[in-house]
Amino acid sequence: MAQVSTEKTESTRRGWTFWMPRIAFAVAAPVLLLVLTEIALRAFNVGYSTSLMEPCTIHGRPADCYNLFFAAPYFPPGMIKTPQFFSIDPVKPKNTYRIFVLGESAAMGDPDFAYGFSRYLEVMLRTRFPGVNFEVVNTGMVAINSHVSLAMARGLAKYQPDFYVAYIGSNEVVGPYGPGTVLTTGSMSLPVIRASIFVRSSRLGQLLEEGGQPKQEWRGMEMFLDKQVRADSPRMQPAYRNFAGNLRDLVQLGRETGAHLLLSTVATNLRDSAPFGSLHRADLAPRALDSWNTLVQQGAAAEVTQSYDDALKYYASARQIDDQFAELEFRIARCYTRIGNFQAAKEYYSRARDLDTLRFRADSRINDIIRSTAENSAGSAALLDTEAMLASQSRDATVGGEMLYDHVHFTPLGNYLFAREVFEQVVKTLPPAIQKSASTTEPLTEGECERLLAFTAQDRARVAAEMVDRVQRPPFTTQLNHVEMLQSLLLRASAPAESFQDVVAEYQWAIAQAPNDLALHYKFGLFLFDYDRMAAAQQLVLARPNDNFPVFLPDGTRIQ
Repeated sequence: MAQVSTEKTESTRRGWTFWMPRIAFAVAAPVLLLVLTEIALRAFNVGYSTSLMEPCTIHGRPADCYNLFFAAPYFPPGMIKTPQFFSIDPVKPKNTYRIFVLGESAAMGDPDFAYGFSRYLEVMLRTRFPGVNFEVVNTGMVAINSHVSLAMARGLAKYQPDFYVAYIGSNEVVGPYGPGTVLTTGSMSLPVIRASIFVRSSRLGQLLEEGGQPKQEWRGMEMFLDKQVRADSPRMQPAYRNFAGNLRDLVQLGRETGAHLLLSTVATNLRDSAPFGSLHRADLAPRALDSWNTLVQQGAAAEVTQSYDDALKYYASARQIDDQFAELEFRIARCYTRIGNFQAAKEYYSRARDLDTLRFRADSRINDIIRSTAENSAGSAALLDTEAMLASQSRDATVGGEMLYDHVHFTPLGNYLFAREVFEQVVKTLPPAIQKSASTTEPLTEGECERLLAFTAQDRARVAAEMVDRVQRPPFTTQLNHVEMLQSLLLRASAPAESFQDVVAEYQWAIAQAPNDLALHYKFGLFLFDYDRMAAAQQLVLARPNDNFPVFLPDGTRIQ
């Protein structure tokens, strides 16, 4: 028996000896071929680099500039989004403190980057610590999510960051690889997503994809109307896990770089932004639906006559039939607001957001993940609870239109309050010698910031007018309170304008305080266009970020 066993073992060994090299070759040969093909494509400049930064020249000096193809792996052809242009000196200057802002359109400063929270932060730091060169680099971008922000953070790591501000979470469902996206395949595991990004970033992947997808046109939030996702959908669980995984990797990156990391919860407009989409319970019978509709109609009629207690009774009965319809939760919250029960109102406003099936807002679970990640980071990440902070400063302790123009984008007050909190967090991390160099570390007032930003009354009205145009398109037009939101924005857009001379004086004063502020020159040039095109052109030339950057007047005329 021992001899038979020995013979079997020897036979098995010979079999492995025979097959292993062949199996290894069968696996290695295609991999080697792919690697050699990728090298050849790069050597012959086929395709493009998707690294975050690429060499450029800024006013005669070498620098690294944002690469316009960085986001290609995350968007279909023709729909690639970009942040506001930014550049970084590859050699960090002495006495420089670098702050990198990560996030989506709200972090970018949409609807106007020049008055986003990072700009308020910049003027606060510059004014209070004039002896330090603060570089506040805003990498925020429309329609991205944590998959993209993490890649950006990694690309920025080599530039010796001192501080990361992460305001991430609004687009985990609708952004790249989310369950409600139109940009990529969604609901995948994190390893599969990262493998997909790796392949789409390669030259070979670009070559294979080039003819595979027709170019598409970006149509904003309207593109997502048929991408409703229920709160209890199984597809939400991978999105939450992926978000948590990306945040953990961001914390680890902070440890590796030695940079301070500030994780912020995401503020959403609860009181003045009704749900974009609502779906009934999947198992709701037709007869039950008829009863539900009748009760809601009776409740709405009671609301019209300001009989809010009666309305609440009808809505409560409807809710017993179906408590998953987001708009009903908003109606109930609105009634509680009218009768002064603000705590109950906030609970229902929150449920309305969490049940919203067009998921353009960070829900409760997203913010809980942010909080728990910071708490479990062993001191590697600080938490800024922006959601709670803005609520504490809001009417009825519920975030509304005074803080956010629409569902997520900051008003000037919201930007200022957020920047003030970040400023205080940054100050804590500064070396003691720098802290002592300031006559005071109190943040500037909102008015002082806006004077330094030349944020004029005319600019406020212009930004509000842009929001008016935006909310007159779907899905805003389907919101229950669309008329009220539109009226509020129209009121802001009709604010009395200042005289030409006053606006010019405000810009000239601000530019005198910061002659190298490109955003000030850019905004001044746009303002001057309707009055003096030659003066406008001079300002726009001063605003160009690098020597090869084309300069256009607002009418499309190229001037340099």
